[in-house]
Amino acid sequence: QVNLAESGGGLLQAGDSLTLSCAASGGTISHYTVGWFRRGPGKEREFVGSISFRGSSTWLSDSVKGRFTITRDNAKNMVYLQMNSLNAEDSAKYFCAASDGIISDRPTDYNFWGPGTQVTVSS
Repeated sequence: QVNLAESGGGLLQAGDSLTLSCAASGGTISHYTVGWFRRGPGKEREFVGSISFRGSSTWLSDSVKGRFTITRDNAKNMVYLQMNSLNAEDSAKYFCAASDGIISDRPTDYNFWGPGTQVTVSS
């Protein structure tokens, strides 16, 4: 059992950069693979990326590869999503999620979810 909470969302302009944070409590984040997902207006939940227990492996979706980076600081019980060159298609509510298994792009493989944080990008 672990509780997750995202923070760092906001209103930005195209080309801006932003870092989202995922804070864990009630458990140790190093015990979990952590994924980032997003849900935009009129869209289903979309896989963004995932990072392994110790951060040695990451997997990013093709839509964000080269622009986004996932990192983690297990000593702080934190995982980050660094976003660069944002555009309007990145506008969505972003969620972090924890899994006790390997890296996966399937939401059903993740056991615990945060409430999400909104990112809105205007052109």
